[in-house]
Amino acid sequence: MTPQARLRRIRQWIVFFIIGLVLSGVTAFPLLTELRLVDGLLHEDWVPAPGALVDFIGTVRVGVETADRDFPFLAYGTDWLAFAHLVIAMAFYGPLRDPVRNLWVIHWGMLCCVAVVPLALIAAPIRGLPWWWIPIDISFGLFGIIPLLIVRRHILALAATEPGPTPAVPAATPAAAV
Repeated sequence: MTPQARLRRIRQWIVFFIIGLVLSGVTAFPLLTELRLVDGLLHEDWVPAPGALVDFIGTVRVGVETADRDFPFLAYGTDWLAFAHLVIAMAFYGPLRDPVRNLWVIHWGMLCCVAVVPLALIAAPIRGLPWWWIPIDISFGLFGIIPLLIVRRHILALAATEPGPTPAVPAATPAAAV
């Protein structure tokens, strides 16, 4: 693959990742509207939804409706969640512009994807979410890391074709002898 083709591929994957972050972020703004839509959809006869999912989404809808009615300031938290996704997406402008020089952003994004796992495993049970919701949350990190791994591989290959210093890549260290 030519360096130009590799750079094009890197940028396509980064744009894909940015779009995913933006969509994930902007959908946090109309949370109550989305919950009402999904809850209504799950009650349609033609939708084969498990009863536990239907009950859980209904409970979440009621909770968000109650909070929206009685404590609307709580929605400000999901506004900040949306904002955080948009800001994280902006961080990927650096690798979009100069992938080799900004490989660290890709590594940081991969670390963020991995960090989803312990957060879901710890916070979901504390917050009373059903056990089967945890893999759904974890999947965001697992699916998110895939394009970043692809991008990382292409950036390292691109860096190998460029003259000058290659980006610092964390190396595996041997276990310390005791």
